[in-house]
Amino acid sequence: MATQLRTSHVAAPFGLISVLHKGLTLHHIRLEAGAPTARSEGDARVIDQFQAYLDNADHCFEFAYAVEGTRHQTRVWQALSQIPVGATRSYGELARQIGSGAQATAQACRSNPLPVVVPCHRAVSAHGIGGFMGTTSGPAIAIKHWLLAHEQG
Repeated sequence: MATQLRTSHVAAPFGLISVLHKGLTLHHIRLEAGAPTARSEGDARVIDQFQAYLDNADHCFEFAYAVEGTRHQTRVWQALSQIPVGATRSYGELARQIGSGAQATAQACRSNPLPVVVPCHRAVSAHGIGGFMGTTSGPAIAIKHWLLAHEQG
């Protein structure tokens, strides 16, 4: 019998991490700001991986990915994955690294289906924090600030 897609929910200090997955293969992650939920629910293996990151930013995720993107998007996502924990890169720096433009690189960050695991929060504007999850203010930016502070210890 084939394993079906499931959603696991992980309580986080900034709110909730919802993970769409099939076993340990990730399909999509959604971050939600708000009061932390009382408890996590779903696949214990998925919850344990995210809880390990929330406890220790140096945790290396052990997931496979089942996401699709354009050639450009996947190049950006690979470059994001190479940014060390606690560090950031500007959209322009990432763009130069892969031979692209800053705006196109920022758009690829915006379309990242696996935030936190593919650390798009480590991409910032040359003049500030930049955007996160399609916005430049509000709850999403509060999550980005939390993730960056968590990783900088």
